[in-house]
Amino acid sequence: MLLYILRHAEAEALSPTGLDADRALSEAGTKRMKAVARAIARMEPDFDAVLVSPLLRAKETAEPVTAACRFRGEPRVTEALLPGSDPQHLLDELAASEWKSVLVVGHEPHVGRLVGRLVSGRRDVEVPMKKAALAVFEVSPHLGADRAELRSYLPPRVLERL
Repeated sequence: MLLYILRHAEAEALSPTGLDADRALSEAGTKRMKAVARAIARMEPDFDAVLVSPLLRAKETAEPVTAACRFRGEPRVTEALLPGSDPQHLLDELAASEWKSVLVVGHEPHVGRLVGRLVSGRRDVEVPMKKAALAVFEVSPHLGADRAELRSYLPPRVLERL
């Protein structure tokens, strides 16, 4: 399975409701995600699934990517991508699927712990990701349930130039 891990783009500091879950992308975050989405589309991913956190900024980050990549389905909201979730919940969800290519959109510190776990196989390693950064892993059964091969890590400034 190819696993694309995308951290949400820059969000507003405070939502109109005052709730963290309702924080939308900022104008700069929306603009950046359009450029990042075009770059991801140039990679020609054929996503079988798109999983997003329930928080608004993750959903808004996924929208331009799914449009640019012509994803045919609907993004699936999962609490396994909430900031404080244990990455094991997401890994279990992925292991139970038959997907070959998946995009997940989440938050720090969760995505950093997920990337650290996939790189090292350890629960105590965290590799923080920049906002709107993309990591691509190849998940193979021969590496074990907690390991994967890092194919690329692309910060937003690199993605914007692709």
